Amino acid sequence: MSTRAGASDVVRVGVVGTGVMGTDHARLLARSVSGAELTRVTDLDAGRAQALATELGAGTSPDGASLVADPEVDAVVVASADATHATLVLAAAAAGKPVLCEKPLAPTLAEARDVVEQLERDGTDDLVALGFMRRFDPAHVELRAALHEGAVGAPLVVHGTSRGVTAGPGATSESSITGSFVHEADSLPWLLGSPVAEVSWQAPRCSSEAAEGLHDPQLLLLRTADGVLSTVEVFLNARYGYDIRCEVVGERGALALAESTQVVALTTRSTGLARSSGFAADWRPRFADAYRLELQAWVDGVRRGARRSAPGATGAPGLATARDGLLAAAVCDAAIRSMRAGGSWTSVEVPA
Repeated sequence: MSTRAGASDVVRVGVVGTGVMGTDHARLLARSVSGAELTRVTDLDAGRAQALATELGAGTSPDGASLVADPEVDAVVVASADATHATLVLAAAAAGKPVLCEKPLAPTLAEARDVVEQLERDGTDDLVALGFMRRFDPAHVELRAALHEGAVGAPLVVHGTSRGVTAGPGATSESSITGSFVHEADSLPWLLGSPVAEVSWQAPRCSSEAAEGLHDPQLLLLRTADGVLSTVEVFLNARYGYDIRCEVVGERGALALAESTQVVALTTRSTGLARSSGFAADWRPRFADAYRLELQAWVDGVRRGARRSAPGATGAPGLATARDGLLAAAVCDAAIRSMRAGGSWTSVEVPA
């Protein structure tokens, strides 16, 4: 790591992928994360990467492999297309560089298994963190803490909702699971402290807004090993806004995810005996704090030499691991197998 005059060690970070997610990560690293220095960015769209590099005072690399190998890069953020994640994660780990990879770890369970097996064989699995940012969202952290403190007694049922304005280009029923539902595949067992044991995929009639090949919305039923039943609605084309909800029903009450003040405080209005609330167009305003806190925790861990932050105590956030990514991939795989089997309950099979 480099050292600047009058400052402690600084982590020089390179970001692979300068789409919406990678651009946000790069800006946070350059402007809002202490102890980090953005030194390189890269993207298949070289012009886009150069524009971002110029904006943030960083350099560019011709491709992901070059960025990982660059001696001016101490640690890597992978925010490129899902199909590139596995290769880039393994390259960074092989180079001895900590890597924060956006979800998913890999597009399929088999690929995720291969990545984790390779990391564990090489003893580099502690270099890898997964970008499941809900573990750092203040509202999710507060909900988890209250649940584990026994605020409503033992949990019985969880209701989750994940709605977006419109599906991205090329979205399919399967990619809706691996690209959107994957967050609940991680956050629900994290919230409850119990792994998902089985999944059932269900769906109502398809929205007329959904493109061919995408069944939207979808309803996932999850049963965790502790017997809690969770429902997750995934609706990519909800149109009205980006809306994330979660309610836990317990033996003595219910807990609901707090609304994001970053969105609601700016848009809630009361007029003529009515009150209305606006919604963000995508995930960035809703989870702005979560992404910043996640990146800060990751950089802090790298600076301490603790190559990956250890999971936090009850109610405290901790970075997801490569194996957490494998567990989430196993839940998604079970959901897709259930879809293809007509909605039957399907066991989550985690590779040894």
